[in-house]
Amino acid sequence: MSSKRLCSFSSGDRAVQLDLIGVVHGVDAAERYFSNLTDQEKDEKAYGALLNCYVREGLVDKSLSHVEKMKENGYISTPLAYNNLMCLYSHTGQLEKIPEVLCQMKNNGISPNSFSYKMCISSYGEKSDFENVEKVLKEMESRPHKTMDWATYSTAANVYIKAGLKEKALIILKKLEEKLDKDALGYNHLITLYAQLGNKDEVMRLWKLQKVICKKQINRDYITMLGMLVKLGELEEAEALLAEWESSCQVYDFRVPNTLLIGYCRKGRIDTAEARLRKIIEKGKTPVPNCWAILASWCLDGEKMKKAYEYMKEALAVREQNPGWRPKPKLILSLLDWIGENGEVEEVEGLVDSLKKVVGVNREMYHALIKASVRGGREVDGILDRMKSDQIDEDEETEKILSSRH
Repeated sequence: MSSKRLCSFSSGDRAVQLDLIGVVHGVDAAERYFSNLTDQEKDEKAYGALLNCYVREGLVDKSLSHVEKMKENGYISTPLAYNNLMCLYSHTGQLEKIPEVLCQMKNNGISPNSFSYKMCISSYGEKSDFENVEKVLKEMESRPHKTMDWATYSTAANVYIKAGLKEKALIILKKLEEKLDKDALGYNHLITLYAQLGNKDEVMRLWKLQKVICKKQINRDYITMLGMLVKLGELEEAEALLAEWESSCQVYDFRVPNTLLIGYCRKGRIDTAEARLRKIIEKGKTPVPNCWAILASWCLDGEKMKKAYEYMKEALAVREQNPGWRPKPKLILSLLDWIGENGEVEEVEGLVDSLKKVVGVNREMYHALIKASVRGGREVDGILDRMKSDQIDEDEETEKILSSRH
């Protein structure tokens, strides 16, 4: 488009396009795009975008070589390139190199930002190097003209909680709270961290405080709080909170009640979860398919598979409520295996026809059809012809199923 002069691409536009090319078409295509840019167009943003492509693919050598070229051209004026290298080392399991990057950054006159420090804290935490976690925190707190943010304290608190260092975590959480102001997302993080410590009193105190200070709560806030009450095993209080949300919500977002449904299922109270969902339906709400899929996913054993099948039929019946919904592969495979062994041919055909509209056809669907037909003494030649027309080859499992006819 730009080459045809229909519009003028800015430096940022080219960087975005380069990054998208890398996402969609891969690194080779991104490199070709970059090489076709003029020397003037190969600016800091373009170089940064290509580095992002290398990092995303975990290409260590290319990333390091590219950063050297950026340095030679004077194209590293912000922490972004260094932060990218930290992400690269994190993704490739080279955590010991993350603090080295922080040192390089400071030695080259680039002031680290909060992301840089959070990456460093996380890397030390993974190695149980808590002495250096504290050193990084003190360095950040002592920086002139720089304000410590709640997100960095959240990272440090999470490190301590994972390590079982409760007292250290509590000290950090108090500092975190002092930085929240009116940030609802920060309250969500703090509530989550206290729930991980099993501290219900603090969870409830902070929720009340959040409602006063932040005035309006959005669905994300209720999802967080419901999730933490479920984590703490406080299902009755979670029910009360869901009722509070239902009384004030403008749009019924099923992600909110789904949090409670998951909580009931984890406790083995699948019938209670189903009753809660049907209560919502009685109020005139049409559930999204994932509501039923949640219930089905907790019934994947021999005694409950019939229930899982019924729940999946419910999910498939409302798939138009969320056209992008895809059931998890494990759920599909478990159901196909069970119904192939236990269902009537008509039931298998009905499930397969519905699933094909959601996830497309696969070999397991045909295996279920063949199993049911063999059990019922029916011919399978037609199924095999359909399988062939769908370009699905027979494999060892197919032959094993067919051999059971004899």
